[in-house]
Amino acid sequence: MATEKSYYMTEEGKDKLEEELQYLKTEKRQEVVERIKVARGFGDLSENSEYDAAKDEQAFVETRISQVEKMIRNAVIIENDTENPDIVSLGSSVTFKELPDGDEETYTIVGSAEADPFEGKISNDSPMAKSLIGQEVGSEVSVSTPGGDILVRIEKVE
Repeated sequence: MATEKSYYMTEEGKDKLEEELQYLKTEKRQEVVERIKVARGFGDLSENSEYDAAKDEQAFVETRISQVEKMIRNAVIIENDTENPDIVSLGSSVTFKELPDGDEETYTIVGSAEADPFEGKISNDSPMAKSLIGQEVGSEVSVSTPGGDILVRIEKVE
């Protein structure tokens, strides 16, 4: 039997997944069942687009429930490295300046399960995070981005 993938996340990220799972199992699942009941009342199921859409949504909800349960079951909670607070690690918030023009950016490195670039949370599997992990404050690092490699200096790690 293959070992299941570990999902690295913060305690906050795990709590959000548990909330989502609760919502999906109670409210969303019931909404979909109601939609299916209503759609069945429209007659012939072979030509009933409302029924087909509700069944598709039901499949999506059940798949998502399964995914979230798996992520929670295989969650590995990220603990910040208190021994080396100046070294970038999983769970760190890292502030760096792009060289030479000095644009400053801050990202938190989290597991892929809770990555959200719009919230400043990048996956530990991303090329940027892989370039930063293990580096320390003051280091100049070449970071891969979709627009090409950039040189950054790590200013702060929290």
